[in-house]
Amino acid sequence: MNESTNLYRAEQVRELDRQAIEVHEIAGYTLMNRAGERVFRTLRARWPEARAITVCCGGGNNGGDGYVVARLAREAGLGVQLIALKDPSELAGDAARAARDWLQSGGQVEALAERLRGDVLVDALLGTGLDRAAAGDYARLIEHVNETGRPVIAVDVPSGLDADTGMPLGPCVRADVTVSFIGRKRGLHTGQAGRWCGGLVFDDLGVPGSVYEAVAKDARLLEPIDLHGWLPPRAPDTHKGDLGHVLVIGGDAGMSGAPILAGQAALRAGSGLISLATRAEHASVAIAIQPELMAHGVEDLPALDRRIEKADVLALGPGLGQSDWSKAVWLRALQSGLPLVVDADGLNLLALQEIRAERWVLTPHPGEAARLLDCGVADVQRDRFAAVRALAERYQATVVLKGYGSLVASANGEVAVCPFGGPAMATAGMGDALTGIIASLLGQGVSDFDAACCGVLLHALAADRAAAGRRQILAGDLIASLHRVLPA
Repeated sequence: MNESTNLYRAEQVRELDRQAIEVHEIAGYTLMNRAGERVFRTLRARWPEARAITVCCGGGNNGGDGYVVARLAREAGLGVQLIALKDPSELAGDAARAARDWLQSGGQVEALAERLRGDVLVDALLGTGLDRAAAGDYARLIEHVNETGRPVIAVDVPSGLDADTGMPLGPCVRADVTVSFIGRKRGLHTGQAGRWCGGLVFDDLGVPGSVYEAVAKDARLLEPIDLHGWLPPRAPDTHKGDLGHVLVIGGDAGMSGAPILAGQAALRAGSGLISLATRAEHASVAIAIQPELMAHGVEDLPALDRRIEKADVLALGPGLGQSDWSKAVWLRALQSGLPLVVDADGLNLLALQEIRAERWVLTPHPGEAARLLDCGVADVQRDRFAAVRALAERYQATVVLKGYGSLVASANGEVAVCPFGGPAMATAGMGDALTGIIASLLGQGVSDFDAACCGVLLHALAADRAAAGRRQILAGDLIASLHRVLPA
């Protein structure tokens, strides 16, 4: 088990902490000092020119970590302003001890200050247990921190952010770096977390691996090394018939480009044969753009059936539309019994007529997910983990919930999170490329959940390669970069 990629809910992290302290007899204050030391090391590495810091401490162990940071900074010769929203005399446990050590070292404590004097601000106000919007002095100090425009390092979680969902509960600290401990909090990798966390640093604080064996993870992070397990080296005598025949179904009037992009992505992801079933006027266009595609004008169901008979997997939805033609080919594809990847209008039609397929991968963005769940987009984004699991269970499918920190869920509740990709991907056609990649992997024999995870990871890594130094990329740029991230 790779503990470094496990993701946990806040309550599970608290259990990890309890296991370390009570079962493995690591003193809580030892862990607190290790946490403070890691935050201070990170601060010094990121802002070596800083000569003074302001540490904002709350009343729990998160605040205790802040007192440790303050003491270490003072010992290193930095000027330290410490703002405490709870009087040190009212603290308990390890936080109280950290405050005493700070005061005994000569440190001082200020109440809510009008001026934050540090070159770097340390957010140690609220920890992972927050379940409501910050109010009163906490809200005012959070807003003050953000207004300064100074660099901010957050301890464990930016104050005000829900560690389980990645969504702000109210006023939220906007950090440049967040240093998290013991267990990776799942919410720091999806939702709106990217707006608030900045760069993520994780430290397990030296707890033994057996601690993680006692607590089941909630999800896991995808990582590039996973690709080699899903895509082992090809045998020397591999031929195109071994690599699957993908049929892309879509491209209603005025939407010829989407199925072409999906087909191009499937080709670049390793498929042996790619066919398009599209409107007749689009077939010649597709071949002119990408001659390796076999494009067929399909105007009736018998013509579609002939194409389905030759296919191993279907990619249903790119540019599909919602016309009578769209609905007819959509239904026939779902009834084919072949593995499917369903996207775009394939999902919108599914929201209107809920049916089931035997093996399928659904790839909604939040708007499509909301329609499939009959709720609002805000409801989906409020807890993306709950939404993707609900979709996977409801449709008995593997589901990719796209967006920042794309999630992949199996019907049995397993979830993987992609930590790659970025805002340069915010352009049309990206979803079509992902559909083609996942369909290609299914055709190559990768299982549904693994194909979705592998496809999402390849898609994001290729985008990152294409986007290096660029504000915006096109879907074609991503497709052209696939060879740079595919295992040889």
